[in-house]
Amino acid sequence: MNTNDWHTTLAQNLRLNVLKATTAAGSGHPTSCFSAVEIMTSLFFDVMHYDPCAYEYPNNDRFILSKGHAAPLLYAVWKELGLISEEELLAFRTFNSPLEGHPTARFAFHEAATGSLGQGLAIGVGEALAAHICHLDYRTFVLMGDSELAEGSVWEAAQLANHYKLKNLIVYIDANRLGQRGESLLGTNYEQCAAQWRAFGWDTHIINGHNVDELSSLGIQIRKNALKPTVVIAKTIKGYGLGSAIEDKNGFHGQSFSQETLLQYCKQHPYIPLSNLPHPPRPNLRARNLPEITPTNADNTKTTDNHKKATRRSYGETLRSLGQCYQNLVALDAEVKNSTFSYIFEDAFPERFVECFIAEQSMIGIATGLARRGLIPFCSTFSAFLTRAFDQIRMAAIGASPIRICGSHAGVSIGQDGPSQMGLEDIALFRTLPKSIIFYPADHHATEKCMALMCQYDEGISYIRTTREATPSLYKTGTTFTIGGCHVLKQNENDQICIISAGITLFEALEAYRSLAESGISACVVDCYSIKPLPENLVRKTIAASKNRVIIVEDHYQAGGLGEAISEILSPGTQIAHLCVQELPRSGTPQELRATMGIDAASITVTALLMCTNNNQLSQETP
Repeated sequence: MNTNDWHTTLAQNLRLNVLKATTAAGSGHPTSCFSAVEIMTSLFFDVMHYDPCAYEYPNNDRFILSKGHAAPLLYAVWKELGLISEEELLAFRTFNSPLEGHPTARFAFHEAATGSLGQGLAIGVGEALAAHICHLDYRTFVLMGDSELAEGSVWEAAQLANHYKLKNLIVYIDANRLGQRGESLLGTNYEQCAAQWRAFGWDTHIINGHNVDELSSLGIQIRKNALKPTVVIAKTIKGYGLGSAIEDKNGFHGQSFSQETLLQYCKQHPYIPLSNLPHPPRPNLRARNLPEITPTNADNTKTTDNHKKATRRSYGETLRSLGQCYQNLVALDAEVKNSTFSYIFEDAFPERFVECFIAEQSMIGIATGLARRGLIPFCSTFSAFLTRAFDQIRMAAIGASPIRICGSHAGVSIGQDGPSQMGLEDIALFRTLPKSIIFYPADHHATEKCMALMCQYDEGISYIRTTREATPSLYKTGTTFTIGGCHVLKQNENDQICIISAGITLFEALEAYRSLAESGISACVVDCYSIKPLPENLVRKTIAASKNRVIIVEDHYQAGGLGEAISEILSPGTQIAHLCVQELPRSGTPQELRATMGIDAASITVTALLMCTNNNQLSQETP
């Protein structure tokens, strides 16, 4: 069988597999798959260098399906490679199947969870950067749909790919003209699209997306000779191969076809086994493996500095220390490295620092790609600006990506910069994520220990919240910190109330403790540095020992913060006062703002006195 014959037969088999899977499921996106069949045939069987039976081999070329709704086509490819059975393929979209409607980490041959469009390119940038950092020569391929070019995050990533001269990054655009409800923004303006990419510094090619021979010839040349990031704009037809009644017609997006249609298609295009299907080109087997992790050295972050220090500065200093312990630790920042202090890491390890500029969405996507290739990424920006990247963070969590994120300048305590710079929603956002952990350290020792824990946590996203202003040292160097831990800083058997806080307001709680003592009120003070998971048993026990009275104080909005997290675990009858930011803040000094928002020492003291004298106007009981 000559090349053209097996290309045609393989493409036919892929279409049939897609149709079988989506018909069995009664849902899916067959027409979006059909337009990309020849692209996938070319990439997986001619262009990409990889060993299908050793998927995690470090020097395999990588493939990211940014248009995640075409997942059935990806699964069909792996069936033709002999690593998915027909039975497994036909279980597509069923509860126990890893072949989900859009790819997730449950599918063994995946790079990232996709399906929220516009994110695959940034992940590809991360994987391409990982090749440079690890001195590997693999290429990263990304398949995008034309509709997702409307997403600004695509162009963020395109700029960064050019900035970092990622000649090992190759993008294919399935330009099939149609989106979900009609023509895409691109339509058939292929030359205009190419001009846009050229303006961003990319090499561009326009090609017939249904000619495998042409696609393969071009792809092989690009893989071998590219001098900059390259985009292939493949002119395709949505529903190609399904006949004139469906091809290039609106109204069939996301629709499966009937059993009758499937049977008719099978008669016209029967499945033809390819016993002599060529093996994909193999990767270079002399490549170096990824650097080894050395977790035994992870606690070498301790310092002897007991002066006041901002936890944001501690973040940068600890990154540098961890970078000495973990040769695969990488830092990313969104153009605020002099505020987050990540520049300290950059000065020590410039080859492992990625400046993402003001492109928070791409920063998270790049981190996802770096993590997938075995690196340990730490991302940093102001906590307020992480809200812009929350969809990327959400998708990283769906993909079980162990990225580490630092949100600095949290709360009203940043002061005069005003509300646009104040992160007051971040704890709520990260609490919603499956398997996420959240730390809010109060001093530099706590920051060091929490970051060491983040390095070793690989089950999901970890988040650390840091403070702008300098804070006193609370802990000795050898103090132990754990995921799901807290420290009881003040306690005796006569406690009448428990005050729980974390981060900057912990110092307000300690000042209130002293004021209450002068008034004859004994209070317990808890540093709940692990906001998720909570130290539930210890929190309950400590509150119960404080006459079931608790004040929770935090520099965060009420919804989703530490107060809500603790309230959810308390027993009925507990008296609770939640002091938090209840209104839109404004510019002012940190002290003025904490006082105005009712989260300063004076507010805590007044609230405690009222609660302890049975005046519950400022508290509530759990039902």
